[in-house]
Amino acid sequence: MANKQPLDLNKQAVGPSDGAQVDTSTGSAADVEAVMRKYDRESNTRIWEGTPKVVVSCILAAFSLFCIYVTLFANFLEQVRMTSFMGLVIVMGFLTYPAKKGNVRPNSLPWYDIVLMLLGACAFFFYTFKAHDILNMRLKELLTDPIYTTVAVVGILVLAELCRRSVGLPILCVAVFFIIYTFANGKTLSRTAYEMFYGDNGILGTPVSVCSKYIVVFIIFGAFLERTGVSNFFINLANAITGRFAGGPAKVAVISSALCGMVSGSSVGNTVTTGSMTIPMMKKTGYRAEFAGAVEAAASTGGQIMPPIMGAAAFLMADYLGVPYSNIIVRAILPAVLYFLGIFISVHLEAKKLGLKGIDPAMLPRIKSLIKDTYLLLPLIVLIWLVCSNTRTMQFSAAVSILVAILVGVISNIATYYRTAKEENRSADAAGACRAAVGMNGGFTVKSIFESLEAGGRSCVTVAVACGIAGVICGCITVTGLANRLISAIVSVSGNSMLLGLVLTMFCCIVLGMGVPTTATYCIMASTCAPILIQMGVPQIAAHFFVFYYGIVADITPPVALAAYAGAAIAKGKPMATGVTATRLAIGAFIIPFVFAYTPSILFIGDVAWYMMVLNVITAVLGMVGVAAGLSGYLFANMNILERMMMIGGGLCLIFPGILTDVIGIALLALVAVWQFARRGKAA
Repeated sequence: MANKQPLDLNKQAVGPSDGAQVDTSTGSAADVEAVMRKYDRESNTRIWEGTPKVVVSCILAAFSLFCIYVTLFANFLEQVRMTSFMGLVIVMGFLTYPAKKGNVRPNSLPWYDIVLMLLGACAFFFYTFKAHDILNMRLKELLTDPIYTTVAVVGILVLAELCRRSVGLPILCVAVFFIIYTFANGKTLSRTAYEMFYGDNGILGTPVSVCSKYIVVFIIFGAFLERTGVSNFFINLANAITGRFAGGPAKVAVISSALCGMVSGSSVGNTVTTGSMTIPMMKKTGYRAEFAGAVEAAASTGGQIMPPIMGAAAFLMADYLGVPYSNIIVRAILPAVLYFLGIFISVHLEAKKLGLKGIDPAMLPRIKSLIKDTYLLLPLIVLIWLVCSNTRTMQFSAAVSILVAILVGVISNIATYYRTAKEENRSADAAGACRAAVGMNGGFTVKSIFESLEAGGRSCVTVAVACGIAGVICGCITVTGLANRLISAIVSVSGNSMLLGLVLTMFCCIVLGMGVPTTATYCIMASTCAPILIQMGVPQIAAHFFVFYYGIVADITPPVALAAYAGAAIAKGKPMATGVTATRLAIGAFIIPFVFAYTPSILFIGDVAWYMMVLNVITAVLGMVGVAAGLSGYLFANMNILERMMMIGGGLCLIFPGILTDVIGIALLALVAVWQFARRGKAA
């Protein structure tokens, strides 16, 4: 790659300033894989070797090419496009995920998996080839014909089994509950099967429609972007900016994970990818194992709320709300900044409290040396420009960005060739540059393109399956009218208290979001929880941001804190303690959504004077400082319980806009800060 390799901190001890011994051991790749196979369904895959591996890889890559072609050029019926997409997902899913966790024999595909794969794929392909007839048939004919009912039941059951394997039980249990509720409300098997399989509000509803049209192309784009080396660039950039300061590696983890998580779209995957580099750095600096794993997990989870990608949920949100995509990412900027600011302040105060040093500046990359590698950001820049300009469709913008990513990979190869020639004091020639361009000397090669297509296809499976099951949940809610009953129940319990209603909705979102991928999480929240808030008077956009945030933080909220467990595996820390610490660090994600509900101006909703907006931003930043300091128990010196309560209370007052609350908040923070500063001076 053109940019420097990540730092090797074995060359220098950067532990606590008092010379205390710290445990710098980290989990091996096998340890991390074992934990991921235990807690994360996506990591529990079949093992293919030799010719079968090549065949499966070709199928996954071909699926990616098919998706790109269909989204750009095909003029299929929506039903044809979605059912063919889901049929291929069924095939790839059973080729990728075994029936149970544990050791899987290489090149093993049991007969019952073959049967399930064929039955499920044929059910969806049956709809593909009979779409015109089905659309022209009368409802009574569909409901009384046992063939159509059988096909629908088989398709739903096989999709549910694949969901159990690839996504996990939480979302499946929710779907089963809603299906049972549908039967309990008098719906027959044939009617339910029709609504869930053939109707527009079931499997083939908005989640799968958006997934097959937009999300899949952006997932493939992310796979290409990762292979250009942009992750290493982000890590080196974060090192250059913050590495030298107190507790620098933790600050590097916050910045790099925010940037990388924005692209990857997976909090667990990003925790493993960037955590393998940042967590060892943090432990060598002197951070506890649980704190190091928690920082990485909290920052990686926050990548899902980081514009412009937002774990691909931004595209779903734009479709649900009927607003331009650019409208969503602009509103997401300030909350995301506040979230990461809270984590950044927490790691800084923790470093000060422990007396931790930064990294020797001599070991850090210089910003000037990274400027020549900024071309790695070109695919992201092109994507953002095309999408925000509204000159092209989102899927076309993603396809163009994929081509730009390939071009960047070629440029990176040539730049590396000339840089290496210069370092070795030899002359570079045109022939060598041509060989470098096609990857004959390593770097981004034709094989990298194939691997990107393969990785994109594999990543699409879990998202598509989760969206399909989310569609079943949404369909049951629509058919039974449960949404209105749920709204009435929450409103009735909360009475006239918006706060109580928001708290109840928060718990619903966290429970429903446990162990569920980002896009499916949002689909469920948008159908079940967002209407509750809208009924209570919360603006529509604010309501959708509220439920999205709480669905995302389920990844770090015990007991099902998958991202925290992944961070604990790398750091060799206690999983539950890591989850609790990650929740504390990500406290901003638990506070900011309430601000959405009470003062939507933080999302740039409504007519707010620019100076009031600036004031709200400043007070919100000060509020995050107060809350972070109160939770960490340190500002200029260690705090007692009274000081911590005053800081947390003052911070909350500042986060919620209002003249009175701002005055109270500033007074409380100033009082504690002056007292802390005076006490530190006396001690010195």
